[in-house]
Amino acid sequence: MPMGFSNHILVYSDVRIEISHFQTTEGVHEYHAMLHVTTPEAPFEKQLRDIRAAYFYLLASHGNEVRPVFRRYFLSDAANQVVLLQNGERPYPPCATSIVQQPPLDGSKIALWVYLQSDMEICPRPDGIVARHNGVSHLWCGHLISPEGEASHQTETLLQYYTNTLSEENCRLEEHCIRTWFFVQNVDVNYGAVVNARRTVFERHNLTPKTHYITSTGIEGRQADPACLVALDAYAVHGLKPEQQQILYARTHLNPTYEYGVTFERGIRIEYGDRSHIFLSGTASIDHCGNIVAPGDIQGQIDRMLENIKALLAEAEAGEEDLAQIIVYLRDPGDYPTVKACFEKRYAHIPGIIVWAPVCRPGWLIEMEGIAIKERNHPEFAPL
Repeated sequence: MPMGFSNHILVYSDVRIEISHFQTTEGVHEYHAMLHVTTPEAPFEKQLRDIRAAYFYLLASHGNEVRPVFRRYFLSDAANQVVLLQNGERPYPPCATSIVQQPPLDGSKIALWVYLQSDMEICPRPDGIVARHNGVSHLWCGHLISPEGEASHQTETLLQYYTNTLSEENCRLEEHCIRTWFFVQNVDVNYGAVVNARRTVFERHNLTPKTHYITSTGIEGRQADPACLVALDAYAVHGLKPEQQQILYARTHLNPTYEYGVTFERGIRIEYGDRSHIFLSGTASIDHCGNIVAPGDIQGQIDRMLENIKALLAEAEAGEEDLAQIIVYLRDPGDYPTVKACFEKRYAHIPGIIVWAPVCRPGWLIEMEGIAIKERNHPEFAPL
């Protein structure tokens, strides 16, 4: 089989499965899959059954060699859907699982992103899994919630819980955490409190403008319990050398986030012996001074956002063709036809989803994140 990327689409049980597959002569095989319901008018129970059937078909079609390490369900109405979802979940295969109310804008009630890898030793945890291979441990955590108190208190509680989880795996927040996602109920109201609490915790761990922050997305996302104002997903890696991690800045296009009061990095590249992983934070239409580009103009914001994405990828010696999956967040569902047409033309071969989820600044109409994989040759490092 050819090395590098292959992409294809399957249809099973009224579900379209978009798949990217990456492989090299060494190391693990990696798959990202987006599962989309093709009958959005159907009741939630049917859509859920179809998604589950397609998910287990996907697993069965790759045998026991490929295992899920992370998955995220996107729901349209978590308060009425989570119980049905969780009641029917099978405990095997173990996988870190995220659940968030971010309605798919194709009109369906549920969608699923799943990340699969081969040859991993999977060790379940109450809050996720540890996947081990070649002396490196990958800790995936999903759907961390703490519904007591205001948004700032919930954020601090979640980050303290997460640092304790990391400690149990001999990891530290400032050294091993690669990627976080913060889902914030009513982001226009609560995001400021999340930012302030996160900064407070980060300072305790020497995460400052003089050191570094963590690649992240902070976005609207609800939970079934209305008291849950913040939820957290996270990914950490133990066993890397410092020179295997490169923070991405794209300073010609983007400014450091601390200049407008927030604390995350634009992206990060992780180098392995046979490939690099590139994690891109939620990226919007912004210039190198922190100003919103093309206020009120969805097409103008799409163009600048994608220009910024290309700049970040270029800094990581990669391109849009190396994207393995993308998630697009829209503030106004009325902009969906414009965005859909653009992304179908530009990224038709990449597993992706467009969801309703306002960005953390009201003037930003759209935001995009992604994961890219680039074939590399670094004999001084072990393959993934």
